[in-house]
Amino acid sequence: MNRTDFVDFQGRRRFLRRSACGIGMMALAELLAGEGRAADTGDTPFGPKPAHFAPRARRVIFLFMAGAPSHLDLFDPKPVMQKLHGKPVPPSYLKTLNDPVIRASAAVMASPRTFKKYGRCGMDFSDFLPHLGTCADELCMVRSMVTDVPNHDPAQLLLQCGVPLYGHPSMGAWVTYGLGSASRNLPAFVVLLSNSGKGVDAGTALWGNGFLPSVYRGVTFRSKGDPILHLARPDGVSAATQRARLDALRDLNLLRQEQTGDAEIASRIASYEMAYRMQATAPELVDFSKESAATRRMYGLDNEKTRWFGANCLLARRMVERGVRFVQLYHSTWDDHYDINTHLKINCDMTDLPAAGLIRDLKQRGLLDDTLVIWGGEFGRTPMNEVRRGNTPGKEGRDHHPFAFTMLLAGGGIKGGQIVGCTDELGYHVIEDKLHVHDLQATILHCLGIDHTRLTYRHQGRDFRLTDVSGNVVKKLLA
Repeated sequence: MNRTDFVDFQGRRRFLRRSACGIGMMALAELLAGEGRAADTGDTPFGPKPAHFAPRARRVIFLFMAGAPSHLDLFDPKPVMQKLHGKPVPPSYLKTLNDPVIRASAAVMASPRTFKKYGRCGMDFSDFLPHLGTCADELCMVRSMVTDVPNHDPAQLLLQCGVPLYGHPSMGAWVTYGLGSASRNLPAFVVLLSNSGKGVDAGTALWGNGFLPSVYRGVTFRSKGDPILHLARPDGVSAATQRARLDALRDLNLLRQEQTGDAEIASRIASYEMAYRMQATAPELVDFSKESAATRRMYGLDNEKTRWFGANCLLARRMVERGVRFVQLYHSTWDDHYDINTHLKINCDMTDLPAAGLIRDLKQRGLLDDTLVIWGGEFGRTPMNEVRRGNTPGKEGRDHHPFAFTMLLAGGGIKGGQIVGCTDELGYHVIEDKLHVHDLQATILHCLGIDHTRLTYRHQGRDFRLTDVSGNVVKKLLA
């Protein structure tokens, strides 16, 4: 916008703001929206918004396994690999592998895991995931996922934000921008981090708002202690004093917003009010004392290995019960370049029971039908041993693999009890029903009643969306 356009825009804003009967402000809101800015004021950024069509899912719980679990050791058994174990990988499989270190000594590494078929559908799970296996008839196992990049940061950003770049809105931000919140007293988008001691590679960008107003950014909760740091009222400040301060701050912000039309001021007002209400609601949310002993066992709260992830899964269920739209759980890290047998078991022992408990608990409470649960990481692992970390027998690992990996989905309009897609005899390439991450994103939005091509935000002269310029709804996944 050049100086002449800016002056003209400011003049139109002043005229519309001063017009009678409030019609001017309504027109101003439309003008701001046309400029790609949020026109909401007060609490309205948190309010519910209509879907494009009738949704099957009203909320999402995404269990993100950062670092990329091995599909070959958990979900996709390959008997042929047992025969080829330790032998060079057939050259035809290496055409798309650009890593000269692995190409020089690529040998097949068969999984030492044993697999068992679960449920009426006969879905395969390894011996490391016996509890998720019991949920087989509720799950859709997609064995044919592919992505564009083999490195953690860009691959995580692609899956969560639609592009392998920093600065774009996350999936949770897009969903809450499109649908708003069903809760007045809790954020629409909440993030829970595991206690693995390892951070997520791409960091806070995975739940950021990007160029959307900051009100849509994910709010990080803790499953014990203060749910949100610095949320409690400061010592010596009464409720009446705090309310008076917030009222004065709101009035000043509204005056400033009238002058500038800055969308971030509306987001700031809404965030202050939400934080004030959460002082009363958040402590009750993380208080599990009224949960039954059976429920605590279901989530593994009485076991040291599963307690932390289990608490996050239970907290996710309590959040969606109270209207939270999008809950993202991060567990790091599944990046097993070496000693995969040891490291993979540690992560599975921490997450298997709680994840299965979450699915069963949602189902028994009647919440699974309209809650979409997703489990998976950013890519898969290679069918050969990674040589860069050594070849010590029993300590082998697998490298990054973007050409095939597995995701699990349940509830919220997804057809359970089915396996979609398949890979070749080494689990290297997808040979049936290939799903790009943009297809997964389009399908998730479809379950929520959103047409992914219509959920856009104008930024820097372009209409952006979660699925960028591609993505198709995968009807085979839908109930």
